[in-house]
Amino acid sequence: MHTTSIRFLAVLLAIGLCVGFISRPTAGGWVSIFDGKTLNGWKVTEESPETFSVQDGAIVVAGPRAHLFYEGPVNNHNFKNFEWKAQVKTMPGSNSGMFIHTAYQPSGWPSKGYEIQVNQSHTDWRKTGSVYGLQDVKEVFVKDGEWYTEHIIVQGKKVIIKVNDKVINDYTEADSVSNGSSGKKLSSGTIALQGHDPKSKVFYKDIQIKVLPD
Repeated sequence: MHTTSIRFLAVLLAIGLCVGFISRPTAGGWVSIFDGKTLNGWKVTEESPETFSVQDGAIVVAGPRAHLFYEGPVNNHNFKNFEWKAQVKTMPGSNSGMFIHTAYQPSGWPSKGYEIQVNQSHTDWRKTGSVYGLQDVKEVFVKDGEWYTEHIIVQGKKVIIKVNDKVINDYTEADSVSNGSSGKKLSSGTIALQGHDPKSKVFYKDIQIKVLPD
């Protein structure tokens, strides 16, 4: 291989490392957005960044309130209609969340978008699969300490949540919500993971996204 070609490939690799983990879509259109080793392509809040770490191929969420936003290259981290899924494991008494149509902010609870709850046994009665505060789920479908798949489908005004391939919540946003001025509505934006409190410990791995047509 010519020296020029080698240098060109090195530059491409350096660019890839700078912008974050890049993965090619699978035949089904899914793209992996977590490399299992680093938080490349993600941006943590200035508030308690130590809450997020990577261990044994998973993002470990353990510590004070903080949020981890995807800011990688897939669709320029701006999603309208899409599917998002991850393998998740909660430890007893833990609380977390998967945010959609949100935007980075350095501290506080995200003011834009919806939270999809991750919680089997925390004292909050809103359990895994809730569209938090809008259409909540009281039933628990999985156990703490076990890996399960949480799958979120966003299409138009609908949000469907599956746990281990079972639909547990099917939410349709009312016109009165989508026409309002609040950031708590379906629009477009990135995704994020939540660190809820120092007593919670939650694991995420095999994080994938699929962009759907508008």
